[in-house]
Formats: sequence, structure tokens, C-alpha cells
Amino acid sequence: MENFFRLSENKTNVRTEVMAGITTFMTMAYIIFVNPEILGAAGMPVGAVFVATAVSAAFGTLLMGLLANYPFALAPGMGLNAFFAFTVAAKLGSWQAALAAVFISGIIFLILTLTKAREAIVNSIPMTLKLAVSAGIGLFIALIGFKNAGIVVAYEPTLVALGDFGDPKVLLAALGLLITGALVVWRVKGSLLWGILVTTIVGIPLGVTNIENFRLVSMPPSVSDTFGAFAPSLKDILTYGIIPIVFAFTFVDLFDTIGTLTGVATKAGMLDEQGRLPRANRALLADSLATVFGAVMGTSTVTTYIESASGVAEGGRTGLTSIVVAVLFIIALFFSPLVGVIPAQATAPILIIVGIFMMEPIMRIDFTDYLEGIPAFLAIVMMPFAFSIAEGIVFGVLAYTLLRLLAGKAKEISITMWILTFLFIIRFFV
Repeated sequence: MENFFRLSENKTNVRTEVMAGITTFMTMAYIIFVNPEILGAAGMPVGAVFVATAVSAAFGTLLMGLLANYPFALAPGMGLNAFFAFTVAAKLGSWQAALAAVFISGIIFLILTLTKAREAIVNSIPMTLKLAVSAGIGLFIALIGFKNAGIVVAYEPTLVALGDFGDPKVLLAALGLLITGALVVWRVKGSLLWGILVTTIVGIPLGVTNIENFRLVSMPPSVSDTFGAFAPSLKDILTYGIIPIVFAFTFVDLFDTIGTLTGVATKAGMLDEQGRLPRANRALLADSLATVFGAVMGTSTVTTYIESASGVAEGGRTGLTSIVVAVLFIIALFFSPLVGVIPAQATAPILIIVGIFMMEPIMRIDFTDYLEGIPAFLAIVMMPFAFSIAEGIVFGVLAYTLLRLLAGKAKEISITMWILTFLFIIRFFV
């Protein structure tokens, strides 16, 4: 492991990597229960989707660890699964056709990766925007955490409002935030993981952690109902409406992945002196193959998870962290009741704390230089405001390019940034 993952070179060890892997898994394990529920709304068999979710997550994360040696985890993306279930499947008339669209978008990802177009896009993003993406992801993660906790709720007159602290679930999340925050302040090793476990236990007397009818082990359901189910619908590629849908899948995953990779890598100090991510093409290759594999298994687009930041915050620096996450996803197939005991209110505080960790790079942005500050600000705030990493990148890139053009500094804009600007502008009208 020392030679393959270069642990000493990355200033880490086996114990740290294992703890980081467990922490990452614990913060994103909810997806193996949430994803089947969302895709089930499109008529997909919930049991098969459960297996497809866990197996595709394990496959993609394993590839990330072995190919790129990065501590990033993958799974079917939130947001993308809702788009799949409530928009694509409804428009195309079946979830099988929606899976075909995911498969095709995965092939497009793969082509862009093999031609190194995706890597060029990652490396062409200016350092200021990369720093902003990291901070923006921090706010985005924190918003998800507050939302999952019930501390922030929807409220039509003002868009959002404070939740009801008389609700035991909200109270548990608040206590979890206090407990985890204290562990972080005390610099307890594995503080995020311990925060999840302690909060889960506290939730038992509050009636939030459900341990009724608890079984330790259960055999996973069959995946036969979704495996390769997209194949008969591939002919629909030429039908009206599927091309824009494939483009939408491709666009959102492309920039969500770029945003996550650059943001988490920035926080971990993995970027080189030019602000580039070494082995970026290998990481993107793992992401592309995972999407193709996920479509074959029977789930929506697989993407790199922002929750990987929780493992990085615990010291994860190599692919060994990813290997641990992948193994835990496989184990979760057989111990799903145990994983399901952990309530969302126990993981929500972790997302909030990680959001705080992710804000550190903002200190390196010169907001007194408005050519740098305005694009960075828009990239940061539009991620939580639009509830999308991709949209934050869009606003940041457009502001960076157009402001430099108006300031007479067009020579500072790379060809790739010009191409992205052109595509983003067209996107608003298509």
C-alpha cells in the first residue's frame, strides 16, 4: 500500500486513510436509500435500484482510487436523479428511455475524457475561480446540511426561514452540530465520524433514530429488473426531445464534476503551482466509466461527490480512502439495516462543518481587484442560491470573460474560456 498509494509522499498513513474513508462513506451513505426512493417515483423497482446505487458507487469509487489515486468518492448524483425521475422519464415516457439517455451521456463523457477535452476544461479555469469554487461548494454543502437538518426550511414570503426547534429532529441536528463542533475544536481524531455516531445514539431517546424491527444483516435484492434495461430504448436517440435531454445530462455532470474535483482538490492542497490537478484525466475517466456502468446497472448519472470533502478534512489524501469507501458500499448491500439506522439529522451537521472547512481558500481571493472579485463572488453565491455547482461555475466564467473583455484585457482570456463562454451564452437561449 505504501508503494502503490505513495502514503508517505502524501504525508498520510493507513489509519488516517481508513478513518477518512469511513467518514466519507458515512456522510454520503444516505444516497443508497434516497436514490431508490426518488427513482421509484418514475416507476423503477426500488430493490433493484438500491443494489444498482450501491454497486455503481463502489465501482466508480474503486476506479477513482486505483486509476487516479485520489480520495474522491462517486455515487448517483442528487439533483441529477430528480431530473431523471421527474423530467426525463416523464418526457420520454419510460424510465428505460431515461436510462438510455444517461448511457449515451456517459459515452459522451468518455469520448471527451479520452480526447483530454475535459482535462483541458479543468486546467483552463483560472486560479481565482478555482478558489471561489471551493468556497462556493462550502456554502452549498452547508445549505444542504441546514436543509437536511430542518434548521432552514422553505417559506414562500421570504423564500427560506428558520425551522422549528421544537421538532425533535431539528433539535437533534442542532445538538449534533454542537457535539461535532466541540469535537473539532478539541481536535479529536475522526471527529466527524464520532460526531455522526454520537448524534445517532442521542437520537434514540429523542425518538429520531429508529431502531424498531432492526435487523443486522439482510440479503440484497435482485438487480435483474434494471440491469441493461435501457438497451431497447437506444433507438430513441433520434426521436424528438432526447438530444436536449442528453445535452442536459452531459452539461450538468460535466461541470458538477469539474467543480467538485477542483473545489475539494483546492482544499486538500492537491493542485500544482499552475493551479492544475495532476492526473485529472484519470479522475475524469473514472467518473465517465462510472456513469456508463451505472446506466447498465440501472441508476441515474454517477458523479463525484462533494461529500468527499469530509474525508479530505479527516486527512484522506490518496486512493486508499476511496478503496475504503468502495468496500463499505459493497458491505452496505448486506448490512443495509445498520446503515439505515443513521438519521439524516446525524449527517447534516457534518455537512455544515465541512462547509466551514471549505471556506478557507476564500482568504486567498483578492476582492479589492474587482476583475477577480466579482467573478469569484458570483461563482460562490450562485452555487447555494441556484442550488447547483454547475450554475455557480457558469456565472463565474461568464463574469470573468465578459468583464475582462469590457476592461480591454481580452488577451488574458484563454481559448477554452472563450469557448465555454460562447456555449454558456447559447445555453441560456436553448
